[in-house]
Amino acid sequence: MRGRSRRTPVLVAPDWGLYLRGRRPSPTAWPHRWVRWPDFALPLDATDARDALVEARRRAASERVEIGCGHGLGRTGTALAALAILDGLNSDAAVAWVRDAYHPRAIDTPWQRAWLRRFARR
Repeated sequence: MRGRSRRTPVLVAPDWGLYLRGRRPSPTAWPHRWVRWPDFALPLDATDARDALVEARRRAASERVEIGCGHGLGRTGTALAALAILDGLNSDAAVAWVRDAYHPRAIDTPWQRAWLRRFARR
């Protein structure tokens, strides 16, 4: 699984993508799912976001999965931390792991961290 911003070139196309955008993403040559998630904000439908993340995790077991937003830090980092939570980390450990393994500024806002704490309780 990889995260990608719109500026990162596609070197190897994914089998499936999860795009976290306020507006519908551009068409892709591969199947994908869109979660309405405005920049610096939270997903507009938390149930849809959880379902999409569960699907991404399931697909990543056997497919090349891409997760992306506008710049690849806030929403993508939050999604990666949510996947780590699904794998068993608590929210603080998931944030620390993403910032260490992906990008030190991942997960932009305090409300994204609060969303991850709520995500971990479900």
